[in-house]
Amino acid sequence: MSLTVSRQPTGAISRRRALLIPSENFVAGALVVLLSAFLLISIALPLYALLSKSFLNRQGEFVGLENYAAYFANPILVDSLFNSLFIAALSTAIVIPLAFTYAYALTRTCMPAKPLFYALALLPLFAPSLMSALSLVYIFGNQGFLRGLLFGNTIYGPIGITIAQVTYTFPHAVLILVTALGLSDGRLYEVANALGTPKTRIFRTVTLPGAQYGLISASFVVFTLVITDFGIPKVIGGQYNVLATDVYRAVVGQQNFERGAVVGMILLVPAVLAFAVDRLVNRRQVALLSARAVPYQPAPNTARDMGFVAYCLVVAFLVAAALGVAVWASFITYWPWNLSFTTANYNFPRFEPAGWNPYFTSVKMAALASIIGTVVIFTGAYVIEKTKAFPMARGFAHFLAMLPVAVPGLVLGLGYVFFFNAPWNPLNIFYATLTILVVNTITHFFTVSHITALTALKQIDREFESVSASLKVPFWNTFRRVTVPICLPAILDIAVYLFINAMTTVSAVIFLYGAHTKLASISIVHMDEAGFIAAAAAMATLIVATSIGVKALHIVLDRYVLARFQFWRRK
Repeated sequence: MSLTVSRQPTGAISRRRALLIPSENFVAGALVVLLSAFLLISIALPLYALLSKSFLNRQGEFVGLENYAAYFANPILVDSLFNSLFIAALSTAIVIPLAFTYAYALTRTCMPAKPLFYALALLPLFAPSLMSALSLVYIFGNQGFLRGLLFGNTIYGPIGITIAQVTYTFPHAVLILVTALGLSDGRLYEVANALGTPKTRIFRTVTLPGAQYGLISASFVVFTLVITDFGIPKVIGGQYNVLATDVYRAVVGQQNFERGAVVGMILLVPAVLAFAVDRLVNRRQVALLSARAVPYQPAPNTARDMGFVAYCLVVAFLVAAALGVAVWASFITYWPWNLSFTTANYNFPRFEPAGWNPYFTSVKMAALASIIGTVVIFTGAYVIEKTKAFPMARGFAHFLAMLPVAVPGLVLGLGYVFFFNAPWNPLNIFYATLTILVVNTITHFFTVSHITALTALKQIDREFESVSASLKVPFWNTFRRVTVPICLPAILDIAVYLFINAMTTVSAVIFLYGAHTKLASISIVHMDEAGFIAAAAAMATLIVATSIGVKALHIVLDRYVLARFQFWRRK
């Protein structure tokens, strides 16, 4: 008995398989559409909901500019606007010279221990903004050990807000200015020295012009961060009203959503103007390093270097103290009467109805935002940068990806209230859930991560995609086997950036949590309101420890990644 096996032609099998595999243009187009839909829902529509709400009354009827007229007719509310502008301008005027001098010391001198000083300057990045305000309460508050230095003035008001904002925004300015001062052509300084040009004139005609765009960018970043921050004025603002606290009182305290929408739109204006001017200025920037440039190497100068060491020691000490005092106070039994060591302040069920849950919820939310956000952002950046499907749709997706950088967290959170909590919106099932907190966090920090991904992808020659296309290899295989391994350092940077910011964010999520999704940063605000300042400092300390721990893990993984997947970078 013979068994007959029918064989299909190989060409027929190949054609059938080809029908089952979607085309590359279809997959790339679908990814672009999904990315655009995500950004439309998470950023564009909430902002539109916020804008439209400012033109409606409590009954939902269109009233034009009545809400705006009522706002500007109230002198107390107008004072809040000028208070915010004053604090932002004053903080910027203080931070930029301090940060520029610090960055100059790190990049243009031969002083020792530069990595240590750089790390100390960046410490506030790992803490919620209000942690520096908590430290000031212990230092200069009614029971502070240095309250006499205020000469009868109170820390609860513009003085406290300004000092805390300077500490909070200092590392952001340092990061930008270190980059700006790190790029310079040594030949300019060689020529100037050969001509006998005085040091002050070299600084004025060579150094400052080379760093001017970094100075402008840092100024706008600091100004925007200060005017839109909620945590610091909430903790230490006292009776000094600013726009951010006006929004909180209008929405949470008075349920006046129309006024909250008006203040939100007012908050959006300086942020958008700052972003627009920054983009306009950066378009005029020229390359600081040409192909023939020689990297600048500062010459040792003992007197100068030791002078900058002294300066950096003072500034780094003050920055570290702004966090260190709060950490110390979290282990104090009863400030200032009983300074004995205790861990009772970490027994959160005594101070917070949710106990430890806010901390674990924050860790969970930050992990989800880090993992999901990294996948969405890097894949989206790859589709925009490396594929050719739907050029107009890719341009639209890139525009939406750049939009969040000009939207303050408080404004974004308010937009989420009006959009996701609307009765007509089927997505309102996600309001006050972990899902909306994750989406909000990813969206809030989308732009910086997107730019980071694009920068890494632009360094990879398009020949990889061309060769893959000529070999009939789908782009997703190239993405998985070539692009991701090459860009792993940037991918890790994005993941850590999202995690740390998710742990420390306050303004963007203050309106979005629910009974079972309260975050650690929100718990700090509530414990401070209840008078449990030591417990609030303890929760802030946990956030700092977690963020620094994740950054330390990042450093270890980065070294492993460089050793395992980036060996080709070494000579």
